[in-house]
Amino acid sequence: MAVEFENFEVYQLAVNLTKNVFNLLNKDKFKKEFELSNQVKRAVLSISNNIAEGSEYNNNAQFIRFLKYSKGSCGEVRNMLHLCSVLYEEDTNELINDCKVVSKQLSKFIDYLSKTDVRKRN
Repeated sequence: MAVEFENFEVYQLAVNLTKNVFNLLNKDKFKKEFELSNQVKRAVLSISNNIAEGSEYNNNAQFIRFLKYSKGSCGEVRNMLHLCSVLYEEDTNELINDCKVVSKQLSKFIDYLSKTDVRKRN
């Protein structure tokens, strides 16, 4: 039986990151900045969405492609959090570190899948 994406540790980390980023963006100072807030939300949602979507394909190559999209979204979120720190004097270091953890986990998962002999998945 195939592992469901909800059981992947990296997916769970991505969901937790999403929750924490949304909590940051619910602060009054970010409610006024719709474009910035919306872009960060879309990028952070993309991380777990791409893990979920990629896992539904029947082969590792497709899954890896979507995991790479998730990794790119991690970079985008890190950049946007850095901008939030600079523009709004908000401490985002913990969230930035969380992004780095997710990105490293994605890299390890990509590496694992690329070395796995079984390319077709259920």
